Amino acid sequence: MGTRQLGRGVLAILLAAAALFSASDAVRAQEPAQPTFRSSVAVVPIAAVVRDSRNRVVRDLERKDFEVLEQGAPRRIVEFSAQENDPVSIAFLFDTSGSMGLVSNLAKGKEVIAQLLGRMQAKGDEAALFTFHRSLREEVPFTNDRYRIHRALARVEPWGLTSLYDAVAETAKRLTDRPVVRRAVVVVSDGVDTSSALSSGEVAALAMAIDVPVYVVAVVSPLDDPSHTAALPKKTTGGLYDVAYLTGGDVFHVSAFDPATTMDTLLAAMRHQYFLAIESSAAPGWYPLEVRTKKKGLTVRARRAYLSD
Repeated sequence: MGTRQLGRGVLAILLAAAALFSASDAVRAQEPAQPTFRSSVAVVPIAAVVRDSRNRVVRDLERKDFEVLEQGAPRRIVEFSAQENDPVSIAFLFDTSGSMGLVSNLAKGKEVIAQLLGRMQAKGDEAALFTFHRSLREEVPFTNDRYRIHRALARVEPWGLTSLYDAVAETAKRLTDRPVVRRAVVVVSDGVDTSSALSSGEVAALAMAIDVPVYVVAVVSPLDDPSHTAALPKKTTGGLYDVAYLTGGDVFHVSAFDPATTMDTLLAAMRHQYFLAIESSAAPGWYPLEVRTKKKGLTVRARRAYLSD
């Protein structure tokens, strides 16, 4: 997604956010504790993933290599952290709507979660499993026992309509009180929403407010996979794409039963995040953010706005 497209996307999201968070108390209740940053002034934590031109995660940057712009103006980075081995907290959100029963999408989705679970550390890392169709269901609460999630996943069957955006918003809220700093929602879905009350813009606004990146793993047929050489050009903006990009997450496509390389990339992005902080603006409201590096050829993924209340 280009810079201009993201700029227009942020503006649209902020307009949606103003409507969604008209009562500041609602947002205040959702603000997570961030153990990495402690200060006498309000700070805005920002999780950032940096990749090079070959899409490899870059791990050797320092505070001086970053710039943070708020409404286009430079802001001082008051905190910085680059530890690589901290634990991760993943909320798996698995689509169990009827459309997932088509072209083996359900089996591919289960394999995606199995691959990620197999790469998680037995100690420290935690995960929870949520499913959704019309409503969100907590199948397994946050746990270090990956086999509980394997067993629950084996029982999942597809049925019903898809309230995808509503489910993403509710799952993001479940991460607000987790003690782990590196946290994310991983959505495994065919990407079809048929019955949500919330829009994708409102969901992105909520996730940005609590700094939870959303990673989308779209299980699709080979003909619908943008990375497949035989695939026709597909739309890669709007909907879940905007939710992922604006929250600092990413979108991956899986069209085969061997998503190992894709899952390596996804987990590397989560585990090798940089954490920055700036002082929050005093006036209440939404503030667009841009995080970038001073080194050429690098791309930064981080949330694109924050809420000061």
